[in-house]
Amino acid sequence: MVDLYLIRHGPTHLKSMVGWTDVPADLTDKLKLLRLKNLLPETDLIISSDLKRASATADALKLNTPRLPNDPDLREINFGDWEGKNFSEINSKNQKTVFSFFDNPGRVSAPGGESWNDLKRRVCRAVNTLKKSHNNNKIVVVTHFGVIISLIQVVGRMNAREALSHKIENLSLTHITYGENFSKIHNINAQA
Repeated sequence: MVDLYLIRHGPTHLKSMVGWTDVPADLTDKLKLLRLKNLLPETDLIISSDLKRASATADALKLNTPRLPNDPDLREINFGDWEGKNFSEINSKNQKTVFSFFDNPGRVSAPGGESWNDLKRRVCRAVNTLKKSHNNNKIVVVTHFGVIISLIQVVGRMNAREALSHKIENLSLTHITYGENFSKIHNINAQA
């Protein structure tokens, strides 16, 4: 059995599409980080995405547990040509693709980016590696909104639109257990 304690990185305060763009997180709220740390049980390992907003959040938690190498498969969805642009900018240039991407997430990708299904496959690959390599462990995973939502979709056996209806705040905790023949969501978006 593997318990994943999924933490969304600290806020970036950007109002644009931020997927693979490597921007820092605002980690000045030390009290919230401490409260988040106190929500966690004693864990065995910590891992994060290789983007600095996630890896710096993992560092800021100051957990006294071994750190696995940062994993690029735990990155946010790649928005391709939409990176750094706000919704109005991308909608004005390619309304049909934008509508399909957000209204029916799955196969449609941003130009030069990933589809929701691409993200989900990548994230499931990372989680399967963790499950095989670190069975019977409690693992903190500091990652991104899309990663957490894609796991909620898979474990909750729902479609992408249903999964995307869940709110995942920065510095929130989502707990999922993977057993031999089951998986279970314990909580979503727990606040510190």
